[in-house]
Amino acid sequence: MDLALLRTFVTVHRAGSFTRAAALLGLSQPAVTSQIRTLERQVGRPLFLRQARGVTPTPVGDELAHRAAPHLDALVEITETGLDEDSGVRTLHLAGPPEFTSLRVLPTLSPLITQGLALRTSFGNAQETLDGLAAGHHDLAISTDRPRGTVLTGTALCDEEHVLVAAPRWAGRIGPGLLRRKGPQVLEQLPVVEVHESLPLVTRYWTTVFDARPATAGTVVAPDLRAVLHATAAGAGLAVLPRYLCEDALERGEIVALFDPPVPPLRTYFLAVRTGTLALPHIARAHEWLLRAATDWS
Repeated sequence: MDLALLRTFVTVHRAGSFTRAAALLGLSQPAVTSQIRTLERQVGRPLFLRQARGVTPTPVGDELAHRAAPHLDALVEITETGLDEDSGVRTLHLAGPPEFTSLRVLPTLSPLITQGLALRTSFGNAQETLDGLAAGHHDLAISTDRPRGTVLTGTALCDEEHVLVAAPRWAGRIGPGLLRRKGPQVLEQLPVVEVHESLPLVTRYWTTVFDARPATAGTVVAPDLRAVLHATAAGAGLAVLPRYLCEDALERGEIVALFDPPVPPLRTYFLAVRTGTLALPHIARAHEWLLRAATDWS
């Protein structure tokens, strides 16, 4: 049985789609379809049921994937390891949100540089990073969306607490007692600093904590939470920020928490890989390193 056919089969099985598998393999969709038909003729049984959106493996297809995939993954590991034998350096392609990746992920992985790891980083939103991972552009992705399907595997990495903050001069006008008594309408006099016109962080905070939607628009919009932090500290208005990002500014008194809810809003980060790629040592090492470090993140 041709190993190339098996590789295509396993990729389709994990991707759940001829189109997605073609992108992962760098082949055309007709080429993938042809290879699967050839393999089905050799096996003498259908391996997939064609549906309007993707494919579903038959019992025979599931059995073949279960038996073949571990061996194909081992062959990929041998091949990939051999590519860099001369230099001893392996490159990890990483993707995630710019702030979290810059402040949490890259510093955590930096010690692996001395162990022969090189890093290439891409920034993007949750869906962009997962799409790029599925298409084979990245080895690891950090996303606030949980990966779906079988082509990607996601592990909860850590939770991010959100804090409602403003510069002291604004906080002096909105004491926590007034906010508790009169509710979020007292915040309507403050300008809002956000990463997007849709106010994703402010809206999440309002709906979770106040059971309401914000009745204001963004005054300053900058697509990077670090810019939001600096603008807020300079007095541009209120913002909702991850605690890991603004903790130092809070301790220095540059910004002040406007409210301390009993249950603060949380957002979960997931560490995602393509199914099967943890057989590659450099990906597995970085994956394990991040999971271990994340136990101390808050």
